[in-house]
Amino acid sequence: MTFLLRTAQEKDLEALYRMAKGTGGGFTNLPPDKPTLEAKLTRTAKSFARDGDEIANDLFVFILEDTETGKVRGTCQAFSQVGTEFPFYSYRLGRITQHSKELDRTFRAEMLTLCTDLDGASEVGGLYLDATERSAGVGKLLARSRYLFIKMHRARFGETTLAELRGAIDDAGNSPFWDGLAGRFFDMSFRDADEFNAKHGNQFIADLMPKHPIYCALLSEAARQVMGQPHYSGRPAMRMLENENFSFQNYVDIFDAGPTMIARTDQIRTVQQARSAEITGIADADDAEASHLVAAGRLADFRACLGKVDAADGGVTLDAAAAALLGVGPGDVVTYASA
Repeated sequence: MTFLLRTAQEKDLEALYRMAKGTGGGFTNLPPDKPTLEAKLTRTAKSFARDGDEIANDLFVFILEDTETGKVRGTCQAFSQVGTEFPFYSYRLGRITQHSKELDRTFRAEMLTLCTDLDGASEVGGLYLDATERSAGVGKLLARSRYLFIKMHRARFGETTLAELRGAIDDAGNSPFWDGLAGRFFDMSFRDADEFNAKHGNQFIADLMPKHPIYCALLSEAARQVMGQPHYSGRPAMRMLENENFSFQNYVDIFDAGPTMIARTDQIRTVQQARSAEITGIADADDAEASHLVAAGRLADFRACLGKVDAADGGVTLDAAAAALLGVGPGDVVTYASA
């Protein structure tokens, strides 16, 4: 296994742009716009360079690299706190029950309420993996390495972590939910609104979006059917999040109604399981499959890969290939969790 997850650098702009163009739209955290991506890399560099451990408005972008070819194959992001620069808007899906004595009927209606309940939470997002590399091991490395980073820099993240999944869109890039609700209040298409949000933030939502709760019965059938449903390509990501103890708690994206998955940060499975230990030995290479995700380094020096770890007597033995990828040896400390 030659895949290494490392921190993003200025040189990765072209690779990020290539991946952003390959998302097919709807990825707010990875827009196909070079100035926006360049600004993300600048913000990332400042976040990695900040010494203090207190929580702040940090963004951490990571790159998955095939070290044999030097090619970038994937990317992911972690936000320390959402809702600091702009409010973090969601729709909360709830119910209201009404009863008529005269008709002897009870009516339960679903309602969407615009809210900022999730302000202050941390977020994991911006995950993209080249289609040619979508094997289970590589995908898990890309997704779960963020949780090792959170574990190793716990003070920089909130008590709750969320992940927004892209909602249902058709082959033309249109969103049934947008067309059925938000699009009626904005003179722009779903693609244009999503792109504007990615580049300029979402203050325009607060300016133009209706503030009152909306009865779902008033929406089109197509819009109702996709609420809380991920895009077909996001279903594996939803399963991985569920395996990490994330759950859908009736919050959806205001553009495409994709589900927002939420977990208590300390209850994320990888965060719970991760352990840190000193390397006491380097094992010779063998053909055994990697047993763990392994990470080392603080902030900008953070690296993660798949490796074989044997724990004994308070230390660990790490296989030579993983040690070389991480640039570590006996006496260094690694953080690891079962693959």
